[in-house]
Amino acid sequence: MPELPEVETVRAGLIPAMQGRLIERVTLNRANLRFPFPEDMARRLGGRRIEQIDRRAKYLLLRLAEEETLLVHLGMSGRFSIEAGEDAAQPGDFVHAAPANPKHDHVVFEIEGGVTVRYNDPRRFGFMLIFPTDAEDEQPNLAGLGPEPTSNAFSGAALGEALAGKRTPVKSALLDQRVVAGLGNIYVCEALHRSGISPRREARTIPGVRAERLARSVREVIEEAIAAGGSTLKDFAGADGALGYFQHRFSAYGREGAPCSTPDCSGEIQRIVQAGRSTFYCPACQR
Repeated sequence: MPELPEVETVRAGLIPAMQGRLIERVTLNRANLRFPFPEDMARRLGGRRIEQIDRRAKYLLLRLAEEETLLVHLGMSGRFSIEAGEDAAQPGDFVHAAPANPKHDHVVFEIEGGVTVRYNDPRRFGFMLIFPTDAEDEQPNLAGLGPEPTSNAFSGAALGEALAGKRTPVKSALLDQRVVAGLGNIYVCEALHRSGISPRREARTIPGVRAERLARSVREVIEEAIAAGGSTLKDFAGADGALGYFQHRFSAYGREGAPCSTPDCSGEIQRIVQAGRSTFYCPACQR
């Protein structure tokens, strides 16, 4: 499932193609994704200008003229691709091109300037919502989210306070979007490995020095992944239909049986299952 860095990569790729531009027409090729599309969605979006494209946690927020917001969640396999004429702005370059199967193009946005933006989602776990922008705090998907891991609101002290008293493993606690917004399985594994904290450790034991170390690692891993263009799991792709590459720099995730990359550690990466998710860690240096 695309995580925060992947969604941020998509946001950055969509900006030159959509931000500040008029939506001339929207075509829906089916009635629903994970949920039905908003009532009369194609008509409601046609003729509207996209003033700004934001992100909150793993959600894209397309701010429309007349104070409405289109929320997009990519689910497990959602992706955007962009077709642009010679005079249209192109998104940034990525690596490893991966064209999408057009039979899964469920939503097509025709944007002024000869730009076509397609939302492709083979598994259809993504969804789209429209809501009044001034009611954002009341939206169930956004209400109660924790701080962004790269924001000033996220710190060792804030993380320690959020984890205090929790008896669940710290790995599971970090996947709770109320603790920190946007983290997923990949980057939690990476941050725990980098900070030397065992994913089995109870969350309530983290506050203090460990929380400071973990918060710093979370921030570093997310910032590096955003800079690298996101990671790739199977069919995820950036906004230009090309894959990111941060997965080539994973130190723990997906490296079961490989030597630990931590300096002076002779352990090897192991895989366990926690709450139905694969966890990769080094039992020798993560305590």
